[in-house]
Amino acid sequence: METIQKILLVITIIGAVNWGLIGVLDFNLVEMIFGTGSMLSRLVYTLVGISGLVNIGILFNHIESK
Repeated sequence: METIQKILLVITIIGAVNWGLIGVLDFNLVEMIFGTGSMLSRLVYTLVGISGLVNIGILFNHIESK
């Protein structure tokens, strides 16, 4: 389970870096690599969203276990 959590955390970090690039430089790295509105870019956004939701669950689970 720890390996899955680390993978999900990396995916979340990738999403955060992309949003940072959008906010600071108005540059969307995902769309530059995979194309605007392409199926691959939608897949990346979906994986980032799911990873973020799972990480929220992990955070609250960690807080409750203390």
